[in-house]
Amino acid sequence: MSLDQVSNLTATPIAGVQPILSASGLVKRYGKVVALDNADFELMPGEILAVIGDNGAGKTSLIKALCGAMIPDAGVIKLDGSPISFRSPMDARLAGIETVYQNLALSPALSIADNLFLGREMRKPGPLGSIFRLLDRSGMNRIARAKLSELGLMTIQNINQSVETLSGGQRQGVAVARAAAFGSKVVIMDEPTAALGVKESRRVLELMLDVKRRGMPIVLISHNMPHVFEVADRIHIHRLGKRIAVIRPKDYTMSDAVAIMTGAMAPPLMLE
Repeated sequence: MSLDQVSNLTATPIAGVQPILSASGLVKRYGKVVALDNADFELMPGEILAVIGDNGAGKTSLIKALCGAMIPDAGVIKLDGSPISFRSPMDARLAGIETVYQNLALSPALSIADNLFLGREMRKPGPLGSIFRLLDRSGMNRIARAKLSELGLMTIQNINQSVETLSGGQRQGVAVARAAAFGSKVVIMDEPTAALGVKESRRVLELMLDVKRRGMPIVLISHNMPHVFEVADRIHIHRLGKRIAVIRPKDYTMSDAVAIMTGAMAPPLMLE
């Protein structure tokens, strides 16, 4: 079965197919403010799942819980069917969940290769690495170039150039390449096209589809409804701190999704 066939199958959860990442009953309170109110979530293998919601709906808190940036007060998160508890974003990264943040979390003064390996630098083999802590720059450069090539980003000729010399789309590409290189289970993308032009946004959407074709499921958080309806297999709609619906883009219009999201339209029955 091809990846495209798998992706079509995962547009609706199927009996016997286990979510790769799921959450149930997540609760998070900040004093009297309830950010998550028994929120549920399921990401199926090989799909792009969009998460949409109005400002203050709690979708950011949900994603923070899934990537280890926030610890929920209650609820269970499962990865590959096994309960898991993240105490920090590093825990999530070690478990194979990579996040592309809206601000990209790149260091502008560092090179492309340095940004790809930021926080997980490779050391030279033997005493030079273990004792003298010397970095294996040639190894990191080689892997960085290979990862950029895999995603068709070799318009970047020099991987030693600083990130601040890149365009917005190229910077987003570096962030996506880093997530794809080190994410072994899930890639989470927070508003990846928010600050980009039309051409650069198109390239980022293509990168997402490339990552999906390689078998990596993606969680896409976005306010851009045309982009959501173009690339998502399913759409998770969040409102008032919880998931109120999961819809297929082919079954609903963008206006329907916005109406459900804002409460103007009654949410449909959950997909079975």
